[in-house]
Amino acid sequence: MDDPAAVRDLRALTDGFGRRIDYLRVSVTDRCDLRCSYCLPKDFKGFETPANWLTHAEMARLIGLFVALGVGKVRLTGGEPLLRRGVADLAAAIGAMPGVSDLSVSTNGTQLARHARALRAAGVTRLNVSLDTLDADAFSRITGRDCLTDVLAGLAAARDAGFAPIKLNSVVHAATPQAHVRRLLDYAVAQGFVLRLIEPMPMGTCGQGMRHTDLNALGATLAAEAGLIPAMPVAGGASGQGSVRQAGSGPGPARYWTAGHGAPVLGVITPMSRHFCAACNRVRLGVDGTLYLCLGQEDQVPLGRMLRAGATDAELTRAILAGIASKPERHDFQEKPERIVRFMAQTGG
Repeated sequence: MDDPAAVRDLRALTDGFGRRIDYLRVSVTDRCDLRCSYCLPKDFKGFETPANWLTHAEMARLIGLFVALGVGKVRLTGGEPLLRRGVADLAAAIGAMPGVSDLSVSTNGTQLARHARALRAAGVTRLNVSLDTLDADAFSRITGRDCLTDVLAGLAAARDAGFAPIKLNSVVHAATPQAHVRRLLDYAVAQGFVLRLIEPMPMGTCGQGMRHTDLNALGATLAAEAGLIPAMPVAGGASGQGSVRQAGSGPGPARYWTAGHGAPVLGVITPMSRHFCAACNRVRLGVDGTLYLCLGQEDQVPLGRMLRAGATDAELTRAILAGIASKPERHDFQEKPERIVRFMAQTGG
């Protein structure tokens, strides 16, 4: 750092709406080995040029600046992050940074069986695994690949490696059969996982082609059928929408139900029907070092370009602070669903 004392004086990133930003999601690649119908077109070729990908050392440098400013929660995402070589090494470097209290990975699970133990050894404690159905034919239609058995093997390997909690992220839209969701919930309960149902967002042509359904009502119905009760909310959690505290995590956007023992079993994330922007605590770093301040807006800061142009740590820190200060209040997905043309994989999960 150019001036560590100055940076310490600037700790605690707070945006113009009084929200504390303590969570950074980092895309290590925009490539993916699946083509989920709500995320990427089957013929999509607009990926970032590998020469523009930040190296792991460059990523660690930028992440370190955020950590020095008070970010304690870091998640590695993609695309599919386990397609990038050396992700476990990057995770170990991040986990060793003083101030990082929570290190997690979002994955589609196809490569997880090979990497679970290395990620655990590197200090990753939590996993989010995308899984939209347990029906093999439906899985192939949604993802474009017949690899459900690979994902299930990855989940088993992750559990054996000691990951807890493991969250299953399932995108549910108006055409999703409720029987598939019920089967996922039964599976999650049997395996000790947490099932989170997510409303699709209108990002890119794929997301804009999905019709969302109100998951608050579906979640409540499924919870009642399974004998679950609302989890105790954490004060200050996602706009009072029932965030819960669990091992290794704090308030977040999900509203949870529990079997009564305190640990969540079922959750819903509802960016469309009941957004949680008032409690947003996160920003995203793209694979090229672009800082995205909101999923539903175009506000961004070219940190990667600045870094490669020779910017000092002090200059990068000032750019981060200026970006956070200009973070938008909320998305406009309801009012302007056609606005965001970039795909989710380009932003970073």
